[in-house]
Amino acid sequence: MADRSRCIALWLLLAAWCVPAWAEAFVVRDIRIDGLVRIASGTVFNYLPVKVGDTFDETRSAAALRALFKTGLFSDVRIERDGEVLVVRLTERPAIAEIRITGNEDIKTDDLLKGLAEIGVAGGEVFDQGRLDKVEQELRRQYFGAGKYGVKVSSDVRPLDGNRVSVSITVDEGEAARIREINIVGNRAFEEEELVGKFSLSTPNLFSFITGADKYSKQKLAGDLETLRSIYLDNGFINFSIDSTQVAISPDKQGVYVTINVTEGRQFHIKEVKLAGELLVPEAELFQRVQTHAGDVFSRKAVTASQTAITERLGEDGYAFANVNAIPDISTDDDTVSITYFMDPGKRVYVRRITFSGNLRTRDEVLRREMRQFEGAWISTAAVERSKTRLLRLGYFTEVNVETPAVPGTTDQVDVNFTVVEQPAGNLMLGLGFSQAAGVIFNTEISQNNFLGSGKRVDFAFNNSLINRRFIVGLTNPYWTEDGVSRGFQIGHRELNAGMAMADVVRFRSRTTNATVNFGVPITEFNSIGFGADVETTSLEVGAFAAREVTRFLETEGSDFNLLRLRSNFTYDSRNRAILPDRGTFQSIAAEVAVPPGGVNFYKLVYDVRWLYPLAEDYTLLLKGDVGYVDVFGTTRTVPFFENFFAGGPRSVRGFWEFSLGPRDSTGRALGGNLRTIGNAEVILPIPFFREVKSVRLSAFYDVGNVYGQDERFDPQLLRMSMGLSGMWVSPFGLLSVSIAQPIRSEPTDRLQPFQFTFGSSF
Repeated sequence: MADRSRCIALWLLLAAWCVPAWAEAFVVRDIRIDGLVRIASGTVFNYLPVKVGDTFDETRSAAALRALFKTGLFSDVRIERDGEVLVVRLTERPAIAEIRITGNEDIKTDDLLKGLAEIGVAGGEVFDQGRLDKVEQELRRQYFGAGKYGVKVSSDVRPLDGNRVSVSITVDEGEAARIREINIVGNRAFEEEELVGKFSLSTPNLFSFITGADKYSKQKLAGDLETLRSIYLDNGFINFSIDSTQVAISPDKQGVYVTINVTEGRQFHIKEVKLAGELLVPEAELFQRVQTHAGDVFSRKAVTASQTAITERLGEDGYAFANVNAIPDISTDDDTVSITYFMDPGKRVYVRRITFSGNLRTRDEVLRREMRQFEGAWISTAAVERSKTRLLRLGYFTEVNVETPAVPGTTDQVDVNFTVVEQPAGNLMLGLGFSQAAGVIFNTEISQNNFLGSGKRVDFAFNNSLINRRFIVGLTNPYWTEDGVSRGFQIGHRELNAGMAMADVVRFRSRTTNATVNFGVPITEFNSIGFGADVETTSLEVGAFAAREVTRFLETEGSDFNLLRLRSNFTYDSRNRAILPDRGTFQSIAAEVAVPPGGVNFYKLVYDVRWLYPLAEDYTLLLKGDVGYVDVFGTTRTVPFFENFFAGGPRSVRGFWEFSLGPRDSTGRALGGNLRTIGNAEVILPIPFFREVKSVRLSAFYDVGNVYGQDERFDPQLLRMSMGLSGMWVSPFGLLSVSIAQPIRSEPTDRLQPFQFTFGSSF
């Protein structure tokens, strides 16, 4: 802009020197424009402050020159007189025909061209060298912010015919500068290594080539400074300050030295905590939500969490727009802080209407029956959030969003609007997978999870592997009654060839056909009970090399059975997601009994528990337990071997061959047992670059468990143990599960398998 102003001034001086006769004013009878190629005459007349009939003099001449140069469209402007005709001679600036950018990797070309267009450097625009110079400067600034101080940016302008130019921008990004040192000056309460260890930036280490943490970035440094400030403020250093930050660059522009100067101040403790304002919720209940207590070290994080918790509690009673402020009273005499949480609940807000959008196939009633927030009632933030969770757990939607806009003209009403993104409710799946125990698995499945938008599920499945062939047809209605009682029917047929070489379990073949009916009854929001019955026919076959345990059972109990199984279970489930959850608890107690007049009479009890607890940011503790017991009653003397429990493998005690733990038959193959005890402890770990991806999980685990026979008692000395790393990916091609385990308690006869995996693929 400064160059353009100087140019205009110079032309005005030249005009005054060359055409002193402008002092002789004249009346403009006509205006002629010469020199235009691309620009229309009308554009010039719009900017020209002179029209036919005006008296033209030296003042108007200067104004005309100034106006035309200011447009930026012309490189030369001359005004002449031809009698009473005003002649404006113009030389247009060239237009940009094309822009080529090469050498850029960190910044995408499309993003770069978009940014250039915003400042007027684009194809079809008038070329301005000043703007191009600014583009080069801005590019250098962006690369400096990314730590690439050796970047070189050059441009080349090549003239073309038709008063056009081609602009080429060449970028030599160079290598990003590596951080050589990070120094913190003034820290006494914390070791420098402890503080720097929580930064996203770091000096080069073993994983730097993957994480890029040693590459300097201005944005990352700003985030690390905020992390540093949070560490001190969350540990009572209220007066902590970052005095200065110096970033020095080595002469070769390849090394960066960061120095952070801080003043810690003194550590403050909480003297007392009070509640003030309009207390519409019992004070004792509000104090249960407060995470700051007298005697604790002051923590900004705990104060913020307390404000959020109190706000959420008020929101449960309809005060959706409540405002909770934490007012600290700092005493420098004894280094204490008194905190007062002042509550302004505002008006209680009611829900006028609940609406749904995006559900093109699913009926509104299917969504509405999952609602825990009701129209006409006061709004509860907890009920709205729970409603959103229940919609997600249906499995019909990939995304659920909720908004609560105020009703126009009111101060105490809102609408609750749910927007869903549907996923295909029906699918035809052909699958091919591999399991180290079952070998190659082929499966096909046709399912309609949301049949005709009614929420009912229809299933047809066929699975086939070396040891298992299964056919299933089923129908489930999750809302058989309006109260949420579910009912399901299923017919199935299974052919099992146990004892194939890969499975290493007791040898036998069975054919089973069954028909099942199940009911589920919700008791509370998280509790439910289920019960059902299963009519089943089973036929057993054994070969010439059958184990004595198998032949003895067939001799006493027979080989064909007609069973009536009665089932019941109690379930508590508060997990935040159905797939790969990271919060909540799951508990299930299941009982099954095979009643007379079936061929054999037995009962099974299974207890399954899973508890997920956040240890720290991005770290979650997962504890799992599984105890199963089966026994006989009536005239049956031996637990059917085909009802035994098994353990070992990716789903129980990793590092051991699948199904291999516990008693063995007379041929040395796994027989299973009537008592199974499994325990798993896992720490779910953050994965670099995948922190926000919910379909990937990495964990460090410790497994313990075993299976005991009917004539054995539980002996903790016989428990097998292992530890290692496990990874899981719910991919579009199926579930991939991988584990690397090291057994830490085993017996010489155990079959070990440190690396285990399962993989499925659908197409």
